[in-house]
Order: sequence, then structure tokens, then C-alpha cells
Amino acid sequence: MARRAVEQELSRERILEAARHLFITKGYRAISMRSIGQHLGYSHGSLYYHFKEKAELFYAIVAQDFKHVACLMQQVMITPPSEGFTKVEQLMLEFIAFGLDHPHQYEMMFMIRDEELLSYCRAEQERCIKLFSTMVRQFMNTDRLTDLEMQAIPLTLFLGMNGFISYYIHDRVSFEDVRDAAITHVKILCQNV
Repeated sequence: MARRAVEQELSRERILEAARHLFITKGYRAISMRSIGQHLGYSHGSLYYHFKEKAELFYAIVAQDFKHVACLMQQVMITPPSEGFTKVEQLMLEFIAFGLDHPHQYEMMFMIRDEELLSYCRAEQERCIKLFSTMVRQFMNTDRLTDLEMQAIPLTLFLGMNGFISYYIHDRVSFEDVRDAAITHVKILCQNV
């Protein structure tokens, strides 16, 4: 009966929200399941009902963020193109906007250096890059590109976006703060697409 009461009161979503906040503000290594439980006003044992370990909790947060990015990219694909932009440019700008407007999530998703956590993120990163690449290839000019270019260009574009985000993310600027630079960057990267 007690477990059922905890289950109803302490939802998976509440745990994820609290853990995300703590990982962002204090860092993954500084946080324990006990500190997350204390933050929520519960014993750390109640967290184990939803998550076996802290790394699993971290992965659940990151997987949620990758799912959100996939939805943003899919939304770009179904909306009409904005005047002056190709679909690929819009896709890239949306991705850059997410990275700069959600810097902590982006850092957890793509810039984590911890080996244990990187192993949790790598499969999600690869899925995200594959989705981006598939979307980009739909709009590439196959008549003038070699097979090698068809394979390499999407990853090159992705790395160009990641580099742009990585450069500006440490300054904690919003996408709107660097919008013109982002547009110029994306336009230059897409010249051969």
C-alpha cells in the first residue's frame, strides 16, 4: 500500500523535472539519488521504484530531449518553407535555435564528456544525426552530387551546426541574439546542397 501511495504522489515526470534541474545547476557527479529525493521531499528509495540508478535517470532525461528535437525537425518538414529559406536551411536554423535556447539540455545531449554518460547518449545522438541526414537527403540535388557527397554532406552540415552552437553556447546567448550570424552560417553551409 505504501509503495502505491508513493507511486501516485511521486510521478516519473516529477522526478525527471527535478533531476534535470539538479543536473543542470549542480552537475551530474554532484547529484545523488538521495539528493534528488531530498529535493522532492521523499526518500531516495522512492526514486528506485521508477529508476534503477542515477545513470538510467539521466538517460531518461536525455532521451526525452532527443525526442523533442526529433519532433521539432519533423514539424519543419511538414510546414511550408519560409520565404528566402530552403527546407534544409530551416531545419538547420531550428536545430541551432534549440541548442542556443536550451543550452543545458544541448550540453547534456551532445557535449557530455563523462564516459559512462556518453555511452548512454551515443545511440540517441546517432539516431538524431540519422534522422537529420534522411531529411536533408530529401532535398539534395542528386544530379550534380556524387554518392560520396550524398553520404558526407548531411554529416558535414550537422557538424557545422554543432560547431556554431558549441561556439556560442558558452556565452549563454539566445538564438535571437545571434540570428543574423546563424542565418549567414547556414546559408554558406548550404550553398552546395
